[in-house]
Amino acid sequence: QLQASGGGLVQAGASLRLSCAASGRTFSDYTTAWFRQAPGKEREFVAAIIRSGTNANYADSVKGRFTISRDNAKSTVYLQMDSLKPEDTAVYYCAAAAYSGISVYPGTYIYWGQGTQVTVSS
Repeated sequence: QLQASGGGLVQAGASLRLSCAASGRTFSDYTTAWFRQAPGKEREFVAAIIRSGTNANYADSVKGRFTISRDNAKSTVYLQMDSLKPEDTAVYYCAAAAYSGISVYPGTYIYWGQGTQVTVSS
């Protein structure tokens, strides 16, 4: 199971940190990622980090503003979001894949959290 938290309502330029706690499986066996879905839009890739935490990938729209990290001892993945923009408003989902690399495709990920709402006002 994946449990996402940390969303909220903030003003443009603010920061938020999302957390996703995993249970029931060996967390370090899984590549983990964050996706988001805005109303009326498809789910899109935000960031992913490999099992060891030594390599990550970001969508161009968040590169330089968001940072993904993980703590395997705590079975938790984080998404630090800085300089938030109104266009970042979406439900954010964490996901996990039994995959050694990084994938930007939702279909690669077999476990999904319930989502946490992030709303950025202008």
